[in-house]
Amino acid sequence: MSAVSGASAPSSARQEMPWLIIAAGSVVAMLTFGPRSAMGFFQLPMLADTGWDRTTFGLAMALQNLCWGLSQPFFGAIADKFGTWRVLAMSGLLYAAGLFIMAFANAPIWLHIGGGVLVGMAVGSGSFGILLSAFARNVTPHQRSLAFGICTAAGSAGMFLFAPLSQGLISAYGWSDSLVYLGVLMLVVPFFAIPLRGNASSGRQSEAQFKQSIGEALKEALGHKSYLLLVSGFFVCGYQVAFITAHFPAYIGDIGIDARYAVIALALIGFFNIIGSLSAGFIAQRYSKPYFLALIYIARSVAVTAFLLLPQTPTSVIVFAIVMGLLWLSTVPPTNALVAIMFGTRHLGLLGGIVFLSHQVGSFLGVWMGGYLYDHFGSYDPVWWLGVALGVFAAIVHWPIEEKGVARPAMA
Repeated sequence: MSAVSGASAPSSARQEMPWLIIAAGSVVAMLTFGPRSAMGFFQLPMLADTGWDRTTFGLAMALQNLCWGLSQPFFGAIADKFGTWRVLAMSGLLYAAGLFIMAFANAPIWLHIGGGVLVGMAVGSGSFGILLSAFARNVTPHQRSLAFGICTAAGSAGMFLFAPLSQGLISAYGWSDSLVYLGVLMLVVPFFAIPLRGNASSGRQSEAQFKQSIGEALKEALGHKSYLLLVSGFFVCGYQVAFITAHFPAYIGDIGIDARYAVIALALIGFFNIIGSLSAGFIAQRYSKPYFLALIYIARSVAVTAFLLLPQTPTSVIVFAIVMGLLWLSTVPPTNALVAIMFGTRHLGLLGGIVFLSHQVGSFLGVWMGGYLYDHFGSYDPVWWLGVALGVFAAIVHWPIEEKGVARPAMA
């Protein structure tokens, strides 16, 4: 990858990072990403108690991912106009309500409403799209990729921490009480979110924003080739990671490996995800973001292919988890940075949310197909191999993306 022109820092890049905002947003990212990334640990004990099948649980997690994606553009637009804190406070309340309902679900419909719809909307209103938009408005353009990497790494830390925490709670208190405890924890999100009170008209970048209505911003973005390619490619990221998050613990048991390795694997994915996300922030700050994204998707396909074809042992599970952890959320900083480069920050919550909607449509299919195809064929292999093929597709569509702002008339 060749270095991006103008990679040397302008004088504005030497401005101090807004560390209070970054720290507060990172804590929120850790909290909102943690429980939903540990949902796979609740699958088998819940199904053992309720008698439901994996399709039922898979549909709930698929709905969660779909509602996350569908709600995020709307929550992004609300945050752009009325302020990030209000949306993040709503996230904490929705999260707690969803986990409480999921904990006491006595029929699949309540699992789907609580763990699916409400938790999905909670993550949609409290995840990366909302937080990274707030970061983008408060850092210089040169600092964005690094700031995005820090926030993404914090979400990764949530995965690292909540994997053993959730499994420990389930072992000590059972799956239902564990969901209640996690729901109570989500009620602290509004307090940590207080420093993120601004909207699109606040922050360091507000004066440089191009003035547009929401309709004008949507029309511009949906007519922009590079943006559409980015949207289509991010679909693949969602398919790949959501399938593993929801079904990997069950898959480990199916291939005869001790269940503790599922905990180890997801914790390792979370830990190395921190390294991968921070590294992605540094790399995307210096080199071509589209080429970097293409290489990430190719590397994922290679990793899955090797894991499936080589002997599957506890060691191979650990190696696979480390490699996937490095690649897991490393797509997020360059993807969101590209949206900001193309269109600026005024409607970043909305336009970044649309990109993420594509991600979550992929997530819905990966999670739902995982359960559906397993129940019909007794194997996860078809879903794995489709993910490999999609990784190649994502690499191809990212290659021609242009890393530059959309052409606009000169501002008065």
